[in-house]
Amino acid sequence: MEGTFLPRTIEEIYKDYRGRRAAIIKALTVDVESFYQQCDPERDNLCLYGFPDETWEVDLPAEEVPAELPEPALGINFPRDGLGRREWLSLVAVHSDAWLLSIASFHAARYETHDRKRLFSTICDLPTVLEVLSGRKQAKEKSTVSNGSKTKSSGKTGKGLKQSSTPAHKEEDTEENDEEHGDTYCGSCNGPYSPEEFWIACDVCEKWYHGTCVKITPSKAEHIKEYRCPACLIHKRPRP
Repeated sequence: MEGTFLPRTIEEIYKDYRGRRAAIIKALTVDVESFYQQCDPERDNLCLYGFPDETWEVDLPAEEVPAELPEPALGINFPRDGLGRREWLSLVAVHSDAWLLSIASFHAARYETHDRKRLFSTICDLPTVLEVLSGRKQAKEKSTVSNGSKTKSSGKTGKGLKQSSTPAHKEEDTEENDEEHGDTYCGSCNGPYSPEEFWIACDVCEKWYHGTCVKITPSKAEHIKEYRCPACLIHKRPRP
C-alpha cells in the first residue's frame, strides 16, 4: 500500500506512530460517515490504513507476501452490519491499536533495548485509539521521545509546555478539554486559561503561567529542562 520508509531514529519512529494514529482517529471520529460508507460488507476483505502524513484509506490488503510492513486487520467491513455501530467502531479501534504497535515494533526491532523502552514508554503515555473513541479522559501527549530528562507535554496533566492549538482529529474533544482547563488560572495575572495562548507550568510549585507573563516563548521553553517560576526562584532553598 505504501513504499517502505525506515525511520532512522527513535524520534522518527515515534513521529511515524503519531501520524498513523492521528489518521486512524480521524477516520473513526471526524470522517466517520465517509469511513462507514466505504466499509461496505458486500465488498472484498478491506483494511483501514493510517499513514504518517495523517491521512487514511480503506483498501484491499497488499498483494505481496510477506508485505513490506505489518498489515492492518483484514475484513473490517464484514461485521459492520452485524454489530451496533459503536460496537463495530470499537472493534476497528482495538485492531487498529494492535496494528499501530506492530508497525512501531517492526521499525524498532533493530534498536537497542534501552531505545525500545524509551520509545514504548512514550507511546504508552498517549491514549489508545479505543480510549479516544470511547471518550475516556485524555492522557498527556509528549511532543518528543523522552531522553531521560523531563519531557515537555501538551496537556494540562503533567509539567512543562501547554500548547495552544488543538489537532483537527481531536475536534470532538474540544468541549472536554475546555472543561478540564476551566479551573486553570495564571499564577501571575490570575487570568483564566485560553486555548489561544501559550502556557507553561512550574516544575516546582506546578502552577501554570501565561508565557507572556513570565517572558517565556514556545521556542525558548523547548530548551528548558526544568522551569522554575519567578516565585520559586526567589524562594529557592540552598542545597544541603
